Amino acid sequence: MLAGVARTVPYNTEAAMKQRGARYGTALLPFVSHVVTDGRRVTGRNPGSAKATARAIAARL
Repeated sequence: MLAGVARTVPYNTEAAMKQRGARYGTALLPFVSHVVTDGRRVTGRNPGSAKATARAIAARL
């Protein structure tokens, strides 16, 4: 994990989401904006995705 929290955080969000059938995507480069939309659900990968996530949500309203 690039953020260095693998030993501190007691769970793996990516694995848990995939296990529940979620579509999980990553950007080509770490820490760049990345937004995934699936129907009405919109998710952003990291804080750098906030603006793009907000735009995707506004587009669906």
